[in-house]
Amino acid sequence: MRRHLYRLLEERSRGIPRLSLLAMIALALSAVAFAAEPEFGGFCAMGLVNHQLINTNCKISWTSMDGKLYCFSGDSAKADFLKSSDENIRKATDSYATAQAEDTAKEMGKFTSDDAQSFIDKLIKDRSASNGGIFVVDDPVTDTSVQLVYDNVDFTRTLDGYGYFPDVIFHAKGDAAQRYLVDFWVVPRNGRLMVLETRIYESPVREDGKWRTLERQPPPWWWIPASEHAGVADQTSSWQVMSAMDRYIATASDHGILSLKDDKTGEKLALKFIDLHQPVRRLKQNGQFFACTDFRKPGTKDQFYDIDFWIGTHNGKMSVTDVKVHKVPVLINGHYVQTSRYHYDPKTFEMVP
Repeated sequence: MRRHLYRLLEERSRGIPRLSLLAMIALALSAVAFAAEPEFGGFCAMGLVNHQLINTNCKISWTSMDGKLYCFSGDSAKADFLKSSDENIRKATDSYATAQAEDTAKEMGKFTSDDAQSFIDKLIKDRSASNGGIFVVDDPVTDTSVQLVYDNVDFTRTLDGYGYFPDVIFHAKGDAAQRYLVDFWVVPRNGRLMVLETRIYESPVREDGKWRTLERQPPPWWWIPASEHAGVADQTSSWQVMSAMDRYIATASDHGILSLKDDKTGEKLALKFIDLHQPVRRLKQNGQFFACTDFRKPGTKDQFYDIDFWIGTHNGKMSVTDVKVHKVPVLINGHYVQTSRYHYDPKTFEMVP
């Protein structure tokens, strides 16, 4: 976009004084920045750091190096935010995810599981119709895009305060025997339903000349409460911790890519989310939760990162409080091997059911 603007301005700038040309370029680039969709729905980014939802007109803003636009309620809020922009982006992202979780609980009263099922049915049919009958699902585990044909919605589960989870049956293009079960995480936003995440839960494997479906391991977190008995959730369960992590990753990611800062080297990492690890652990000392995740460096097949997420509570809501790089890919004898930066003492934590 910017290169196009430079070419356009160059073609039209013959005979224009240099100062005027620079002003034109600055104005054009400013227009590009403000054309970007504001992060956090236009709420004040510094307000979110302090767990406050403050509406703005986005006249006072800042564009990060990766092109994201952040809005502020005033110059002082912007100045405070920029004192530690990386840390504040993380805090604001988490705060916004927590606020969205609260909105989800409120807005779920406007919808039913049948509404979510109808929404997914229409979304899949519309996208398939515009793509020659094919619905494409990205598979982060194999790093491929799978071409599927829609069969039907099997069923839809509801988790109060979290959303709806339609399970959809597909088969592979050209082979009805290769069946897939794909989960959709559907949440209400501003009176409308939207997909927050898509996950392949079962995929086909060839055994003895026949296709059968095999569950992915570990399973998505939303399958855990489906197997729990009533009343088990009197204390925090692992699925609640994982949902806070998953919601944070989905909210902070841009087209499936999560940007974060390596807390040891200071390197800017752009990673593709693969999956959450189980089990979840709780520190005995302060009761804080933590769990691991798998990410891959985009464009590679074997450069994997293990990222740890630390989860605490604020106003009764679970949220991510810290993110650390636990394992990094190191080239050894021509192959990348995950190498740990630190180890946990098993005596300091306990498993969360």
